Amino acid sequence: MNQLNEAQVLNAEERLRLAMMDSDVAQLTLLLADDMLFTNHLGHQISKAVDLAAHEQRLLAITELQASEQQVRLQGKVAVVSVRMRLTGSYHDVETHGDFRFTRVWAQGSDGTLQVIAAHSGIVA
Repeated sequence: MNQLNEAQVLNAEERLRLAMMDSDVAQLTLLLADDMLFTNHLGHQISKAVDLAAHEQRLLAITELQASEQQVRLQGKVAVVSVRMRLTGSYHDVETHGDFRFTRVWAQGSDGTLQVIAAHSGIVA
């Protein structure tokens, strides 16, 4: 497979955004690597299984997820994305809203598919 291009990465980012908003566990399963490393804005590491369970059990409900300030850096079959997200929703029935910055590392598999292998989120002050 050829090197990644920015359009492929932006398409994957949009698919991820929509899957998060819809709690589309099937799509999230495809987009997140099984051994993904995710550190949330509180410094907690969250596994793929825990993330999927939160969506599946409707513990996490996202009503707004608006991207801005998106930057993509390509390196062969790996891409790093930094994106600011305006997020509104709830987690365990606690309302939340704010601006977050996500950094995601996407890797292209031998079949050409993209998956998030690492991610980090932080609150934008």
